[in-house]
Amino acid sequence: MSEKNQGVQWDLTSYFPAFNGPEMAAFKKKLAADISSLQKKAAGLAPLSAKTAGQWEKLILAAENAGMRLGHVFSYVGCLSAAHADSEAYPAEEARLSLLAAEYSKFSVDLLRAFKNVPETVFAAFLKRDRLKDIAYALKRTREQARRTMSPAEEKLAADLAVDGFQSWDRLYSKLSSKLTFEMKWPDGRVETLPISRWRALMSDPDRVVGRAAFEGGNRAWATIEDSCAAALNALAGTRLTLNRRRGVRHFLDQSLFAAGINRSTLDAMYEAVNRNLEPARDILRTKASAMGRKGIAFFEREAPLPLKDNRTYTWEEGSTKVAEAFGRVYPALGAFYRDFAAKGRLESEARGGKRPGAFCTGSHLIGEGRVYMTFNGTLGDVATLAHEMGHAWHGELMREMRPWSAEYPMTLAETASIFGEHLLAEGIQGDPAVPEAQKLIMLDEYLTGAAVTILDITVRFEFEKAFYEERQKGEVAAARLRELMAQSQKRIFGDTLEPGGEDPLFWVSKLHFYMADVSFYNYPYTFGFLLAATLFRKFKAEGPAFLPKYEAFLRLSGSDTAEGVARRSLGENIGRPEFWETAIKGLAEPLARYRKLLEELKTAA
Repeated sequence: MSEKNQGVQWDLTSYFPAFNGPEMAAFKKKLAADISSLQKKAAGLAPLSAKTAGQWEKLILAAENAGMRLGHVFSYVGCLSAAHADSEAYPAEEARLSLLAAEYSKFSVDLLRAFKNVPETVFAAFLKRDRLKDIAYALKRTREQARRTMSPAEEKLAADLAVDGFQSWDRLYSKLSSKLTFEMKWPDGRVETLPISRWRALMSDPDRVVGRAAFEGGNRAWATIEDSCAAALNALAGTRLTLNRRRGVRHFLDQSLFAAGINRSTLDAMYEAVNRNLEPARDILRTKASAMGRKGIAFFEREAPLPLKDNRTYTWEEGSTKVAEAFGRVYPALGAFYRDFAAKGRLESEARGGKRPGAFCTGSHLIGEGRVYMTFNGTLGDVATLAHEMGHAWHGELMREMRPWSAEYPMTLAETASIFGEHLLAEGIQGDPAVPEAQKLIMLDEYLTGAAVTILDITVRFEFEKAFYEERQKGEVAAARLRELMAQSQKRIFGDTLEPGGEDPLFWVSKLHFYMADVSFYNYPYTFGFLLAATLFRKFKAEGPAFLPKYEAFLRLSGSDTAEGVARRSLGENIGRPEFWETAIKGLAEPLARYRKLLEELKTAA
């Protein structure tokens, strides 16, 4: 590794000795044959009954194994594709694997058929089979999903039509947005045409003149495609609503709630708490505005950091050590796991060209190993990203010995361990006298900004999407009306923290999440996960090490029950009460007080 590069490269040889070498080729060939055999056997087997139970058991076990192997090769190629984004070979391999995944998914159609009308007594007996007991929750979810399906022929037709219909609207949006450019008018008078991929980063520039210029230039560009985007949004929602009617789904939120593993009453309880406690999050933005000599902010500034000077950077060794020490100080098992994880070459953090931006945690249940990907440039934010992704890796480690179908957890619970990891790091940094006060302020600024965005911005997205679907049930919603709905949501949720005229009516055009064909309401799980993790960390601070076994039980259960069931069984908590969620929101008062104190001290020192 060049001495000029920060960070380390990972070792992927435990997946396969070489990309598309003989071992990988043989692995894929066997997997493809097994998936084909699985599909044929399932298609020809009668629905679940006392007579066919043994055959369906064998097919389910085979499907679980095939899915694990498919995940193994997907994880491997995904790692290579991210670390070598300039290569054409890896994306091409991902495309081939997607076809294999599509073949594998056809088994689920027949499994749904098998479970749809099975008598309760037969299904209960089926779940008691020794080799199925551990995945009973996953099978119950499959049966619940089966009750919301059309006939197998209609489901397969819908799947085929989706390729050139439903999913094409997602692809259209991606194509339109990826080709978009905007005119950037720099403060020094320069005018530059930039790709839209640079827009969000520039809007969040600490120099607010730069941020505003980017926002205005970008929105002029987004306005040129708003009619096409409105057509795509209406088509996506219209298709979902039509399929819901044919599948007997009563409410447009039901499918999202099922995927999230929560009840509607729990979602309502969380939002009751949020709407009763908007002020703590608004206070964060008021404090930031005041520090800049203003009364409020514009919506586009919600993620922008304060213009704080930070000349301190960390070497990879320093940053890695900070994470290891922060974890080890209060959570020895996690600290030991991190050191072992790093020593075994499971981290990719080198700052070099040709890498995809972003960070993620992945892994293979087949070999029982995780991998963490990021690019380390030496900032405190990079150190926090490392702690975040290692939280995900620890979650995977705790589920390593579990069955693959018991280790699949919903997005509402996915961020718990990662945000918990961030909290552990933050506590360590805030209590470390070697860290300059300016750095502590920067980290607090990042955390509190994230909290405000998670509570306010995500709620705006949820309210807008909910209002849109309510109107879409009556017919298509025009672009002008979409603007109105977005602006109304922003004004209500942000309140007086939003400066006059500071709303962004075109946010529905620029936000990719609204156009994802495979998921709707890709918003509220973020708020759910953030508040849940914050509550868990408060419990940890109150109870100390005695809380950690409960926390680990929580993580291990995350793929074996609903979110309500996981919280009740591991923590003895009822998350269906607004009071549960209020605790986390009100808990923002303490870090906000520290934030204000540090701001005042910095101002006095200046």
